[in-house]
Amino acid sequence: MLFLKYVYLAIVALLLALILTNMFKKDKFLYQLDAALVIIPLILRLLLIK
Repeated sequence: MLFLKYVYLAIVALLLALILTNMFKKDKFLYQLDAALVIIPLILRLLLIK
């Protein structure tokens, strides 16, 4: 069970990194705002705050 937790956290960290890199590549503000709204729950999940 502990192994699955670390796999889940690794997947969340990978998604977070991909979304962050994509956010800084986009030029439009709305795309960046949309990515920021997705990033907030992912950061909370990574910190294990539900």
